Amino acid sequence: MRQAGRYLPEYRAVREKVDFLTLTKTPELAAEVTLQPIRRYPLDAAILFSDIMTPVEGMGVRFDFQPGPVVADPIRTPADIDRLRLADPRESVPFVLETIRILRRELPPQVPLIGFAGAPWTLFCYLVEGHGSKTFVKAKAFLFAHPEAARRLLDRLAEAMAAYLRAQAEAGAQALMLFDSWAGLLSPWEFRGFALPAVQKTLGSLQDLNLPLIYFPNQGATLLADAARSGAHVLGVDWRLPLSRAREIAGPALAVQGNLDPAALFAPPQELDRQIRRVLDEAGATPGHVFNLGHGIERHTDPDAVARLVDRVHEWTQGKYGG
Repeated sequence: MRQAGRYLPEYRAVREKVDFLTLTKTPELAAEVTLQPIRRYPLDAAILFSDIMTPVEGMGVRFDFQPGPVVADPIRTPADIDRLRLADPRESVPFVLETIRILRRELPPQVPLIGFAGAPWTLFCYLVEGHGSKTFVKAKAFLFAHPEAARRLLDRLAEAMAAYLRAQAEAGAQALMLFDSWAGLLSPWEFRGFALPAVQKTLGSLQDLNLPLIYFPNQGATLLADAARSGAHVLGVDWRLPLSRAREIAGPALAVQGNLDPAALFAPPQELDRQIRRVLDEAGATPGHVFNLGHGIERHTDPDAVARLVDRVHEWTQGKYGG
């Protein structure tokens, strides 16, 4: 979860020289900050440094970061959806694809690269609300006021993210992840009626790639049974639900990813160890668990705490699955 970032002094050194958008659009710099945590920690995989808003610019959406995304012309009526075009990622985001190609050359061969995109509902939230929010009331109101138009927008975003993720895979990404940061705003019936079909369309169109597909519905404890039908092979789980319960809900066919509370990294070493052990115990010895934070790493996290986390997970899982 957000391997690179402001908790790393080497990342802050790069950010002192360039703004965030420039960083995401400069392949050499984006590759560098993706590699920084891999150089520092013996992580089992790398995740591409980019932003979920990156591909929507190619759809004709103008936005800036202040510091979160602010959309210049939010979608407020059904007619506004028509101005969104479907772009060829090779033309609209060539810098992302070049970043991936650089990373595949620079990463150690045993460290796979995870590509990612924002899930349609989460992108919908920003495009309709126009900026970050705790409630995204304008976005949710759009669902009730214009349900068919909302589905049309979600369907268009699903198609765009499928093309974007496919292009990442063709450039060399070895696993693909959908971040649904605002899934937890939806009731189960809203999720089934709006968000889930769009996720199913995105992931369904990628099955032929034969790559691991990961779906993370943040704050989605009440949505997990439906999310298990998303087409993902792995479900990301935030820290609010024990992994033992997540496994029961998801069923034996799906792996789970998670779910240490990021705040645990601020605990004293012995308490951090206890929390790591709890997550591993909840996951159990059955294969199909990717240890991860339950959400993004906080900016004031001590890098040494992350090192302890990685070391403990490796130490305590060695041989656990017969490896």
